[in-house]
Amino acid sequence: MSYQKVLEQIHQNLQLAYRKAIDLDSQLDGLKQEGKGKFSQIFNEDMGFVTKSNRFKPYVLELVEEFEELKQMPNLAESDITEIVARLGVVLQTQQAFKQQVK
Repeated sequence: MSYQKVLEQIHQNLQLAYRKAIDLDSQLDGLKQEGKGKFSQIFNEDMGFVTKSNRFKPYVLELVEEFEELKQMPNLAESDITEIVARLGVVLQTQQAFKQQVK
Protein backbone atom coordinates (compact mmCIF):
# COMPACT_ATOMS: atom_id res chain seq x y z
CA MET A 1 0.00 0.00 0.00
CA SER A 2 1.26 3.44 -0.87
CA TYR A 3 1.39 6.00 1.89
CA GLN A 4 2.50 8.83 -0.39
CA LYS A 5 -0.45 11.13 0.44
CA VAL A 6 -0.01 10.47 4.16
CA LEU A 7 3.69 11.27 3.90
CA GLU A 8 2.89 14.49 2.04
CA GLN A 9 0.44 15.50 4.78
CA ILE A 10 3.02 14.75 7.48
CA HIS A 11 5.56 16.84 5.57
CA GLN A 12 3.14 19.79 5.38
CA ASN A 13 2.35 19.53 9.08
CA LEU A 14 6.04 19.37 9.96
CA GLN A 15 6.57 22.57 7.99
CA LEU A 16 3.69 24.20 9.87
CA ALA A 17 5.05 23.00 13.22
CA TYR A 18 8.50 24.35 12.33
CA ARG A 19 7.17 27.80 11.44
CA LYS A 20 5.13 27.88 14.63
CA ALA A 21 8.18 26.73 16.62
CA ILE A 22 10.23 29.68 15.36
CA ASP A 23 7.52 32.16 16.40
CA LEU A 24 6.73 30.53 19.72
CA ASP A 25 10.37 30.06 20.69
CA SER A 26 10.82 33.78 20.14
CA GLN A 27 7.89 34.44 22.47
CA LEU A 28 9.41 32.06 25.01
CA ASP A 29 12.67 34.00 24.82
CA GLY A 30 10.73 37.17 25.60
CA LEU A 31 8.97 35.55 28.54
CA LYS A 32 12.27 34.30 29.90
CA GLN A 33 13.69 37.83 29.77
CA GLU A 34 10.68 38.94 31.81
CA GLY A 35 11.48 36.29 34.41
CA LYS A 36 8.64 34.00 33.32
CA GLY A 37 8.62 30.61 31.65
CA LYS A 38 10.77 28.88 34.23
CA PHE A 39 10.52 25.28 33.07
CA SER A 40 13.17 22.86 31.89
CA GLN A 41 11.33 21.01 29.14
CA ILE A 42 8.09 21.29 27.20
CA PHE A 43 7.26 17.57 27.01
CA ASN A 44 7.66 14.87 29.65
CA GLU A 45 9.68 11.74 28.92
CA ASP A 46 6.49 9.69 28.57
CA MET A 47 5.53 11.63 25.42
CA GLY A 48 8.04 9.61 23.40
CA PHE A 49 10.60 12.32 22.68
CA VAL A 50 14.33 11.84 23.14
CA THR A 51 14.76 15.62 23.10
CA LYS A 52 14.61 17.56 26.36
CA SER A 53 14.23 21.27 25.70
CA ASN A 54 12.38 24.33 26.91
CA ARG A 55 11.84 25.36 23.27
CA PHE A 56 9.68 23.85 20.52
CA LYS A 57 12.18 23.79 17.65
CA PRO A 58 14.34 20.89 18.96
CA TYR A 59 11.24 18.68 19.23
CA VAL A 60 10.18 19.52 15.69
CA LEU A 61 13.70 18.83 14.43
CA GLU A 62 13.61 15.42 16.14
CA LEU A 63 10.40 14.64 14.26
CA VAL A 64 11.87 15.88 10.98
CA GLU A 65 14.86 13.58 11.43
CA GLU A 66 12.60 10.61 12.14
CA PHE A 67 10.39 11.52 9.18
CA GLU A 68 13.39 11.53 6.84
CA GLU A 69 14.33 8.05 8.10
CA LEU A 70 10.72 6.92 7.69
CA LYS A 71 10.63 8.00 4.05
CA GLN A 72 13.66 5.81 3.33
CA MET A 73 12.02 2.64 4.62
CA PRO A 74 11.38 0.22 1.73
CA ASN A 75 8.35 -1.51 3.26
CA LEU A 76 6.56 1.23 5.14
CA ALA A 77 3.70 0.03 7.34
CA GLU A 78 0.92 1.89 9.08
CA SER A 79 2.48 1.14 12.46
CA ASP A 80 5.64 2.95 11.31
CA ILE A 81 3.62 6.10 10.64
CA THR A 82 1.32 6.03 13.68
CA GLU A 83 3.90 7.05 16.28
CA ILE A 84 5.27 10.07 14.42
CA VAL A 85 1.74 11.24 13.57
CA ALA A 86 0.73 11.01 17.24
CA ARG A 87 3.76 12.98 18.44
CA LEU A 88 3.36 15.56 15.67
CA GLY A 89 -0.25 15.98 16.79
CA VAL A 90 0.88 16.56 20.37
CA VAL A 91 3.40 19.19 19.22
CA LEU A 92 0.80 21.04 17.14
CA GLN A 93 -1.80 20.91 19.93
CA THR A 94 0.69 22.14 22.51
CA GLN A 95 1.81 24.93 20.21
CA GLN A 96 -1.79 26.02 19.71
CA ALA A 97 -2.53 25.89 23.44
CA PHE A 98 0.59 27.94 24.20
CA LYS A 99 -0.33 30.49 21.54
CA GLN A 100 -3.80 30.87 23.08
CA GLN A 101 -2.39 31.35 26.59
CA VAL A 102 0.14 33.97 25.53
CA LYS A 103 -2.45 36.16 23.77
